[in-house]
Amino acid sequence: MPRLPALIALLVCTSPLAAASDWTQFRGPDGQGHSSAQNVPLTWSETENITWKTAVPGRGWSSPAIRGNQIWLTTAVDDGRSLRAIAVDRTSGAILHDVEVFQLDDPGSIHANNSHASPTPFIDGDRIFVHFGAHGTACLASDGEVLWKTQELKYNHRHGPGGSPVVWKDLVFLNCDGSDVQYVVALDKHTGRIRWKHERQHISQQRKDGELPVPMAYCTPLLIEVDGQTQLVSLGSDAIVAHEPSTGEEIWWFAYSGYSNVARPVYAQGMLFVSSGFGNPVLYAFKAGGSGDITETALVWKDAKGSVVPLDVSPLVVGDELYTISDAGIAVCYDVATGKTHWLKRLGGKFWASPVLADGRIYCVNAEGKTIVMAPGTKYEELAVNELDGAAQASPAIVDGSIFLRTDTHLYRIDENGTADADAS
Repeated sequence: MPRLPALIALLVCTSPLAAASDWTQFRGPDGQGHSSAQNVPLTWSETENITWKTAVPGRGWSSPAIRGNQIWLTTAVDDGRSLRAIAVDRTSGAILHDVEVFQLDDPGSIHANNSHASPTPFIDGDRIFVHFGAHGTACLASDGEVLWKTQELKYNHRHGPGGSPVVWKDLVFLNCDGSDVQYVVALDKHTGRIRWKHERQHISQQRKDGELPVPMAYCTPLLIEVDGQTQLVSLGSDAIVAHEPSTGEEIWWFAYSGYSNVARPVYAQGMLFVSSGFGNPVLYAFKAGGSGDITETALVWKDAKGSVVPLDVSPLVVGDELYTISDAGIAVCYDVATGKTHWLKRLGGKFWASPVLADGRIYCVNAEGKTIVMAPGTKYEELAVNELDGAAQASPAIVDGSIFLRTDTHLYRIDENGTADADAS
């Protein structure tokens, strides 16, 4: 069994998506919250281990996406009327580009916990893909030039934009699950034109008839490898579906009852770990693969204790353990293979950001700007609690020993021996 840092590096480097030294999408190189960084700080505060602190205008909950010396975020200014992409210099914290991508007369209402700029950018080489839900999708060059943009994807996201884009080969994948229409779409990454569009097929009739809440969802798709085949896993109301990524054709589906899904699934040891969303939330662990309806044949275990099932926070797998955090801050450690609960701990505060594994530790950010650092393992071990000013809902990015953490007002770079009280704003 390799020691933990080596295992982390293996998990990241076997991803089909990105180099481990960058953080190019929501939840990092593998899309599942694993960082290969070492010498990551354990403790920090407003006056300790802060290399720089940069004020970010407007409001947005997109996580940092990093390639080379550029960090990209999105934000919404003027109550969502100006939707912007911002590039920050990784070394200095200076803002390199602040680009208005879309201007709206009326962005509409959003949930109090959301923003008009919540989806995380995806960086593919020197191209940055930003998504603002039904408000629009765009591609920028690393110099800030807008290469294309589209507002063709129409749906009522009701509580505001959610799921982030995913890029594979020459396609950009998006989940578009509104209260009116629900579909998965692939755009040509060079032009923004629709290459394929697949309407959701497995929403329950009760939901369609209005007997259950509307089938909206806010989840980010995930690319996985099953028996040598790349599959696009897309989670929505009442089912998770694997698509052939080139065509959108359905391969298999696993059904449940749930809606308003946010948590991105994770994939490990041949199994997917999925939260069914709001309603009567259930955490499912099932074997990925096969064809058609695998609901009855693929299930390995489930946890139907709704008070501990994550609604917004994506799970994390480390070795043989699965870690989840409920919105109310209840963390659970399960055995991956059996679903046995090793421990349950109330962390304190509410949670919307997803945890990250780095340097043999798990970093969990709550809504009040506190980061609880714990050791992986079958017994709960708290290593540190760190606090910054402001609220936090964006998941952290951890690259080359540095933590990049966004609050409601600032982006921080946190390093061992960082210059205390540095401010690039």
